[in-house]
Amino acid sequence: MTKIILKKGREDSLLRFHPWVFSGAIAQIVGEPAEGDIVGVFSQGGDFLAYGHYQIGSIAVRVLSFAGEDVLSPDFWRNMIARALRVRVAAGLACPVSPAAEPVEATGLVERPALTNCYRLIHGEGDGLPGLIIDYYDGVCVMQAHSVGMFRAKGAICEALKSVYGPSLKAVYDKSSGTAPFKAGLDLVDGYLYRSESFSDDEQIVLENGHKFFVNWTEGQKTGFFLDQRENRALVGKYSRGRNVLNLFCYTGGFSVYALGAGAVHVDSVDSSRKAIDMVERNMSLNGFEPSRHTGYCADAIEFLRNVPEDKYDLMIVDPPAFAKHRGALNNALRAYQRLNAAAISKVAPGGLVFTFSCSQVVDKEAFALAVFSAAAQTGRSVRILDRLNQPADHAVNIYHPEGEYLKGLLLYVE
Repeated sequence: MTKIILKKGREDSLLRFHPWVFSGAIAQIVGEPAEGDIVGVFSQGGDFLAYGHYQIGSIAVRVLSFAGEDVLSPDFWRNMIARALRVRVAAGLACPVSPAAEPVEATGLVERPALTNCYRLIHGEGDGLPGLIIDYYDGVCVMQAHSVGMFRAKGAICEALKSVYGPSLKAVYDKSSGTAPFKAGLDLVDGYLYRSESFSDDEQIVLENGHKFFVNWTEGQKTGFFLDQRENRALVGKYSRGRNVLNLFCYTGGFSVYALGAGAVHVDSVDSSRKAIDMVERNMSLNGFEPSRHTGYCADAIEFLRNVPEDKYDLMIVDPPAFAKHRGALNNALRAYQRLNAAAISKVAPGGLVFTFSCSQVVDKEAFALAVFSAAAQTGRSVRILDRLNQPADHAVNIYHPEGEYLKGLLLYVE
């Protein structure tokens, strides 16, 4: 195994369990690692620090283990996935059928709480597996590899999923073509790594807090559904009764379904994707809502908001895609958040609510709050923060890797 030897004094971040080794911290590479190889990381004095995946770029190693266990063993993947599943059990998103004394992986049988049967199983660094995302949809695991190492390990990961979930696993679908490094020469073709004989669908219905949604992992964005807004969707439902709701950047209508289910008078859903709006309409029908209570618009959300009459809506959801995917775009992103939120705050009815979000990792909570503050000041209206919103438990943040906290939001009351 290749050895990565750090410069003197550059081991401090690893001693604090941060899971990245930057290329500038490396003094010597003993061997000729290919991208995606597992390497050992050592201090200048020869002390073992970690094992991880080697990659080309500013982040040279993504750490898999600080403990020195055999990361080349199939048991490593099974143990890591079982650990992650136990976190979802603790969060109330999954529960073992077996007696409490038996570990989850002992039986392979997993039963989900009746009201929710979808969750994020693996959230990269948050679950000790940097570069790997796995979302679970009622027996179907959809994975995305964000690194060469994880892409090369997908076969072992699939076998580990089969071992942990046993016969309850319907399929494992690899959707890494849009996430794995395209310059690495990988065969980036999405497809099934495993599918049980009785399962042949590319789409199925899942439950989230009792609401039904179609999830299509082959054609939808990301893995097919944005699981990270589960708790925030429920909060929208709490405030929606008797209100007229505008859901901007609605994707497949998650917030809209919760609002109507909680008694909103009417919901308008806006997205620039025709496919997304078509799926919104399917989800409305799936949940049995009267067509007269919902209207879907295939339109640019910002342009739509600009033309909205004042006071028409007394609850708005503003959940745009990431405006900044790297630090070079940060200033432009903050200006975009300010303009968008100023438009929403200026148009919402007196006594109305605005749920506003940013999923840009490089935009921290303080910067986002400042952009929204500037937007509110621009309108001259009285605005209160009723709640600060973030990502749910299955999108766990490793305490040693604060960069994993990407979703932030504010609930505003506007007079």
